[in-house]
Amino acid sequence: MGGVNQGLQQWVYQSIIYLCGFLLFWEWLRPLEDISDTGNVPVFVLYAAFCFIISFFQARWWLSIPLKLAGMIFILDSLFISEALFSKAWFSLLYIHTTYNIDIIVNQNWGQMTPLFRSGLFLILLWLMSYLLYYWFVVAKKIFTFVLLTFIYMTVLDTFTVYEADQAIVRTFIVSLIALGLSNITKEVEYEAISFKGFNKLWKVIIPLFVFVSLSTVVGFASPKLDPQWPDPVPFIKSTAKNAGFGEGGSVVQKVGYGEDDSRLGGSFVQDNAPVFQAISPDKQYWRIESKDVYTGKGWERSDDLEYQLQEGGDIQLNMFEEDVVETERLEAQINFEEDAYFSKLVYPYGIREVSGEDGVDYLLDEQTGTISTEGPEQHRYSQGYEVTYDSPSFSFNQLREASKEDPEEIKEKYLQLPSDLPERVGQLAEEIIGTKDNRYDQAMAVEQYFNSNGFEYQTENVAVPDRNQDYVDQFLFETKVGYCDNFSTSMVVLLRTLDIPARWVKGFSGGERVENQPSDLPDNADLYQITNSNAHSWVEVYFPEVGWVPFEPTQGFNSSVDFYEEVEEEEQQQAEQPAVPATQQDDPTRGNPQQVEEESSSAGSVGNIESASFGWMKWLLLAVPVILIALVYFYRYRWLTVLKIRKYKGNNEENIYQDAYHYLLKVLAHKGIRRVDGQTLREFAKMVDRQLETNEMSRLTHHYERVLYRNEDESSQWSKMTELWENLIKKTLS
Repeated sequence: MGGVNQGLQQWVYQSIIYLCGFLLFWEWLRPLEDISDTGNVPVFVLYAAFCFIISFFQARWWLSIPLKLAGMIFILDSLFISEALFSKAWFSLLYIHTTYNIDIIVNQNWGQMTPLFRSGLFLILLWLMSYLLYYWFVVAKKIFTFVLLTFIYMTVLDTFTVYEADQAIVRTFIVSLIALGLSNITKEVEYEAISFKGFNKLWKVIIPLFVFVSLSTVVGFASPKLDPQWPDPVPFIKSTAKNAGFGEGGSVVQKVGYGEDDSRLGGSFVQDNAPVFQAISPDKQYWRIESKDVYTGKGWERSDDLEYQLQEGGDIQLNMFEEDVVETERLEAQINFEEDAYFSKLVYPYGIREVSGEDGVDYLLDEQTGTISTEGPEQHRYSQGYEVTYDSPSFSFNQLREASKEDPEEIKEKYLQLPSDLPERVGQLAEEIIGTKDNRYDQAMAVEQYFNSNGFEYQTENVAVPDRNQDYVDQFLFETKVGYCDNFSTSMVVLLRTLDIPARWVKGFSGGERVENQPSDLPDNADLYQITNSNAHSWVEVYFPEVGWVPFEPTQGFNSSVDFYEEVEEEEQQQAEQPAVPATQQDDPTRGNPQQVEEESSSAGSVGNIESASFGWMKWLLLAVPVILIALVYFYRYRWLTVLKIRKYKGNNEENIYQDAYHYLLKVLAHKGIRRVDGQTLREFAKMVDRQLETNEMSRLTHHYERVLYRNEDESSQWSKMTELWENLIKKTLS
């Protein structure tokens, strides 16, 4: 009986120790949601617990392996596979995933593995860890090594990532003391061959251990904490590693390009001009990918998980604006990705209606974020090339200014969210910016234009990262005023939300650059554009009731691809179409009285009058010639002035030449009736000019001009190209 009790006591001790091992391992899994793109962490924790239980009971291999394998298959099928379990299509899909990911591993493209395969590898790791920890904790009783590794893991994550390990370290401390205490007790019991008769003396072991752990925890938690005694290692690492950096505050250096994780914005970028895709489209487009709605004070997250809906036949049911209200033009574009650019989501222009690509590929849409993904037999190649049909929108200034402010409840609930600890001065600044403007469009434009001056500067180097208790937007608006698209776009969304204007953060790619040597087989009125990693971009969408989501571009040096236009009132249009009455006819008192004219003309008649008339004719001729010449010079002044300007500007790359040339172009346009209205930005005016002249050269020239004006960049290397654009625009205007 004593042997039975002794064995039971040993089993209880081992159970508690092994449970402590699982709890410590759990601490390794908790940070995954914060520091990685890992989802469904609770599912992985449950599978780990399942494997730990099977390992602890030391089930035979012929039972434990099928049980753990069945659990892994159940999880993968539930999370990633829509086909019927163990059906032919199920095995076919599993085979495709396996072969594709093996090829990815062989080519060392680790980041391109599919979620199903990555999750499968992670489940296998949990399977192995359950047995390894059983050996360490129960068999070998070498607990201290794993405890030490756990503390190192916690402290490293707390120092270099967004994960805060304060509570985790306390939990780890308590569990570690219990595990180490029981492990040493069992070692002494075995070494000294101590026998407990029943459990009547068990309290002599448990109570001292419990008291010691409790007192140690209370003392450690309540004792005063010294300030850090060692210097922060982050600046040291950044100073010794070129183009690298971590942590909070200062500047984090990252490689530019499209990324999935936006929860921690800020830091510098290393430029990367590696090509991502080429686009054949009628004009330069913004290529949208997704939007996010939750601002955390450090970055952006989604409030809900992606809920994909199958889009039958490639017809995309993404209604971002009201088609019967917004003027649109049906266009087509083609996207071709680089062979080594494995992209998990589609890029598309505003107004997408249909997408067609490889056979057998289904297109899936999450309507809330606008994310479009695919599902098919060759997932790794779905985005290599496809065509899109889209309705390019043009928004009316009048409609936007007259839009209601009564937003739907679901819009207000999702797109007015702000952190509870957002500094009050952010909202106060927003009120100052809009002043007395009383409509949503003018208020949004005021916020957008605010960043074009007021000391803000676009740059990708030496960009700060907010400290732990610092807000990302507040730091940019009031302290640094230096950053790139994420700083500008996030700040605009937050400022608008403080004004109760629904807005969301959008990411994708800007339009790229028009390829110099255009292929000869392009469709009519289409150009080829090259988009690189450096074109990864973010911007803003503002909601207008009864109109929809309208893009805005607050980042200096960037122009939105969406058109805006001014509606002309019917009465004004009729007045413009009526021919003007000459002022001489209006003021002539004899107009309409032929008899009076005849009497006056008949009163002059004699030879002297004829001679006088001849002399007068000569006199008027001598006077008329210079007057006519002066009139011709004045009437054609812009033509001969343009010739002189071209001679002056060619070969001259002084900074003031850029502004003089652009202002002269504005005068020529105004001369031809294309005038910039009050409150209209240069970008809006450029789009209006391009529509009237049926070109995109004004927007391109304006882009270079703003880079010189607002960003103080040296564009001398681009002056030859800008001169060509400038000269073409003047010729089209004067023709």
